[in-house]
Amino acid sequence: MRWYAVQATAIESRKKVAVVIPKYGLIGGAEGHTAELTSRIAKDARYDVHVFANQWVNHDENITFHKIPIITFPKYLTTPSFAYFAGLQISRMNSFDLIHTHDRIFNADVYTMHGIPHKVWVHAVRKKSMSLFDYSTELVESKLVKSGKRKKFIAVSTLVKEKFLEAYNDVDPASVSVIHPGVDIEKFQKYNRQFCHNEVRRKFNIDPKDIIIVFVSMNHDIKGLDYLMTGLARFKSKHPEKRFKLLIGGKSSDRKYIHLAAKLGIGDAVIYTGEIQNGEIAKLYLASDIFAMLSRCDTFGLTVLEAMAASLPVMISEHVGAKDIIRHGENGFIIGNEKNPDEIAHAIFFLSKDDVKTSIAKEACLTASKNSWETTAKKTKDIYDLCLTQE
Repeated sequence: MRWYAVQATAIESRKKVAVVIPKYGLIGGAEGHTAELTSRIAKDARYDVHVFANQWVNHDENITFHKIPIITFPKYLTTPSFAYFAGLQISRMNSFDLIHTHDRIFNADVYTMHGIPHKVWVHAVRKKSMSLFDYSTELVESKLVKSGKRKKFIAVSTLVKEKFLEAYNDVDPASVSVIHPGVDIEKFQKYNRQFCHNEVRRKFNIDPKDIIIVFVSMNHDIKGLDYLMTGLARFKSKHPEKRFKLLIGGKSSDRKYIHLAAKLGIGDAVIYTGEIQNGEIAKLYLASDIFAMLSRCDTFGLTVLEAMAASLPVMISEHVGAKDIIRHGENGFIIGNEKNPDEIAHAIFFLSKDDVKTSIAKEACLTASKNSWETTAKKTKDIYDLCLTQE
C-alpha cells in the first residue's frame, strides 16, 4: 500500500507543461528542434508534457498530443487563429503549471524564439513591405512579448537575442537566455567515413581527388548560394590546379542558379542532389570536405552543428547564429564579408589543406559533442524550474 501511495503522490506532484507549436516534428528547423527537445524533457518524471499542434509526426508515449485548428484562408488569419485556438484549448483544461511556446501565441510563460522579430525579418531580410499577414503576425508576437509577469525568453543564438532586444527595448535583458539547439552526434558516428566517401562520389560521378563543398538548404536565396558560387569562381581562377564539386542538397535544381553557375564558369562543377531522405544527410556530410553556409540571415543554422558533428570543417557568414560556437580558424571559419569573393576563395583554399582540414575537423567534432540535445534539455528545464519557483 505504501508503494502505491508514493506512486500516487509522485504522479500528483508532476508539473503539467503545455508545449505549443503549429507543426511538431515536421521538416524545418523549429519543428525538428521542438520535437528533439520536448521528447527529452518528457522523459523527466517531474513533468507531464502535453503538445498543442496542428500537425505532428512524433507519437512519443511520454507526450499527450492535442489537435489545434488553423484558419489558413484568408492567409492573414493563420497566425492569430492558431494563437486563439491554442489559448482556448489550454484555458479550457485549466490545469497547466507552465506554458512553453515555440511560436507566436497570445500568452505563455516561456517563449523560445527560433526567429528574429517578424517586422525585422520582413524589412531587413526579405526587404519587403508589410502585408496583412505580416501585420497580424506582428500583432500576435507583440501581445505575447508584453503579456505575463514571469515570462522567460529563450533565444537560439546571441544574434536572435540582440535583434529581439533591439525590437523590444523595454524587455529586461536578464529575462532572455541563449540556449543553442543540440545535435545527436551518434547519428554521424555510426557510419564509416570511407564508405560514405566512396558511395557518394560514385553516385554523383565525382573524382576521388576532387574537393567537395557541400551546401544544404531549402532556400538558396537566404542561405547565400550566390555568394558561395561567386567565391568558388574566384577560387577556380586563383587555383586552377584545384578541382572541386559543389554539392547542393535539399532542393532540386534552380534555373536561376544554373544560369549563375554557367555565367561564372563553374556550371560543370555544380551538382544538385535533390531532396535528401532522412538519414542520408549524414552520409553527404561524411563524404564532403567543407560545409558552407553564407546566409544573409540564419538565426542559428542547425545544419552547421550537424556538419561539425560529422567532423566537417564549416565556413559560415557573420549572419549565422551558429557563429556563437565557432572559434575562427580553430573549429571553423567565419567569413567577415560574404560579398567579398576573395575572402571566400581564401577560406576554401585554407580549409582544403590536409593538415588544416584534419585539425579543424577534430575540433569541430569536439565542439559538437559539447552541444548535445541532453545539454539543451537540461538548460531548458532550468528555465522551467525558475518560472515555477516564481509562482
